Amino acid sequence: MSEVKKVGVLGCGLMGSGIAQVTATAGYATIVREVSSEIIQKGKAGIEKSLARFVEKGKLATDARNATLQRLTFTTNTADLKGCDIVIEAVTEDLDLKNALWKELDALCGPATIFASNTSSLTIAAMAAATRRADRFVGLHFFNPVPLMPLVEVVRTVTTAEETFKRAYAFATSLGKEAVAAKDTSGFIVNRLLVPYLLDAIRALEQGVGSVPDIDKAMQLGCGHPMGPLTLLDFVGLDTTYKIAEIMFAEYREVKYAPPPLLKRMVLAGMYGKKSGKGFYDYAVNPPTVSSLGL
Repeated sequence: MSEVKKVGVLGCGLMGSGIAQVTATAGYATIVREVSSEIIQKGKAGIEKSLARFVEKGKLATDARNATLQRLTFTTNTADLKGCDIVIEAVTEDLDLKNALWKELDALCGPATIFASNTSSLTIAAMAAATRRADRFVGLHFFNPVPLMPLVEVVRTVTTAEETFKRAYAFATSLGKEAVAAKDTSGFIVNRLLVPYLLDAIRALEQGVGSVPDIDKAMQLGCGHPMGPLTLLDFVGLDTTYKIAEIMFAEYREVKYAPPPLLKRMVLAGMYGKKSGKGFYDYAVNPPTVSSLGL
C-alpha cells in the first residue's frame, strides 16, 4: 500500500479547517483549497485560535503548534491539489457542486490518489460514479468539532477496492482518531440513528409533550446525554439538519426522516440555531433563554 504523505482538503469552513488542522497536527503536509482568500483567512484564523487553546491547556507544545502551521498551505486553485495522495472534500451538501469538483480533480490527480468525502448524508456512490476512480473512492466522515471529536466513519461503497478501504482506515487511525467501518447508506451509522431522534424531539415539542427546557433536561438526566436534543440541534444548525433530513427522506422514503413542519418554519425564518443567534434558544442573552416559537 502506498503511503499517504500529502493531504488535500476541499473547503476551509468549519469542517474543512478542522480536518486540515488534524491532518497537519498528525504530521501530514496539507494543502487547503477554498473559493476566496476571505474564506481562507477566516479558516486559517480559526485553526490558529484552536491550536492556541490546545497550547494553553497543555495539550500541545508550542513547537508542535508552530510545526503544524508550517505544514499548512492554502490556495484558491483546485489544480494545486493534483500532487496529493488523498483528497478530502468538505464543501456544502450539494451533490452537483461536489461532483463538479470531483470531475475536475479526477482529471488532475494521479491514479493512486484516493478521493474521500466528508458528506454526512449523501451516498458515496453518487460521487464515485462521477469519476473514473470509483474503486479509489471512500467516505471519511469526521464530526464537529473535528480536533476534539474522536470518531471517523470510514465508508466503503459497492465499488471501493479493499486496498483503498484499508489505506483510508489506516489514514484515519494515523490522525489519532477511532475509526469505524460503515456501509454506504445515507447517514451511515451515526446520522442514521441520530437524525430520527432529533426530529422526534421536535415532533414532541410540536405535540406539547414537553417544553423546550424540559425535553432537553429529560434526555440529559434520563439518558445521560451531555446535552438535550433541542440544544444539540441549535449547535448542529437547524438549516443543516433540515437539509440532511431532506436528503435522507429522499433516500429512504420513511416518515422518521421527514423534516417536521416546525423545523421548516424556523429555517424559513432564519432561526438556524447558535450560528444565527436564535433557534430553540435565544443566544442574544447570557445565559440563553427559550425562544418564542408560537406553539
